[in-house]
Amino acid sequence: MTNYRLGILCPSSNTVLEPMTQRILSGADNIVPHFTRFKVTEIDMSQDTVAQFDNEVRIAASELLSHAKVHVIGALVAPGGWVGFDADEELCRGITERTGKPSTTSVLAVNELLRETGVKRYGLVSTYVAPVQEKIIANYAAIGLECVGEHHMGIADNFAFGQVTEDEIAEAARKVASTRPEAIMFYNTNLRSARVAVELEREFNIPCYDLLSVGIWKCLQLAGADTSSIVGWGAFFGRQSLNAVPA
Repeated sequence: MTNYRLGILCPSSNTVLEPMTQRILSGADNIVPHFTRFKVTEIDMSQDTVAQFDNEVRIAASELLSHAKVHVIGALVAPGGWVGFDADEELCRGITERTGKPSTTSVLAVNELLRETGVKRYGLVSTYVAPVQEKIIANYAAIGLECVGEHHMGIADNFAFGQVTEDEIAEAARKVASTRPEAIMFYNTNLRSARVAVELEREFNIPCYDLLSVGIWKCLQLAGADTSSIVGWGAFFGRQSLNAVPA
């Protein structure tokens, strides 16, 4: 059996990403995540927030991960949603040029799923303050996707995102689901939404995409691993992406 090492970039104040990644991968003994952190404490539309996601800082962190001979490097964070999708694409190019490893972000991964499944009307659940949420919606509108229902929690402190309960997340999602979207996105990798998304996907009978879970799905594909070995964390793990790298 081939062993796979996933390199994952994690914001410094994120308390959900590492333990949830390990939980999702717990049934796959041949897949091991390795993490490195970079400074992130607040999320709003200020220049200080944007500066936290400087590409060179994240590329340098990725270079450290490459020393562990990881098969892929995932920036499993969400700034591309409000800074712009092009910024995430530029980041991935920079990581690959510096390390020689394929790279993705959670935002690019979920965008791929939306595109491949033909979703045009989506629901959005996030922790963010209104200006961040509005920018995310505008960026999706620019690529032809309509937000038909949204809920944002008005939080700016990144650590506090991880304190939102699963019950609170589910309540928000049920309100968004009432607008009949074709899919719902849970838009934060420091949000305890992975298990909630699976349960609500069955309840709503529509795709529910947790940004962290989707990012892991794409990392596995880029590494050449069998994503269908991950069971119970979303139907998309059984999906072979059109852009998958064969094992």
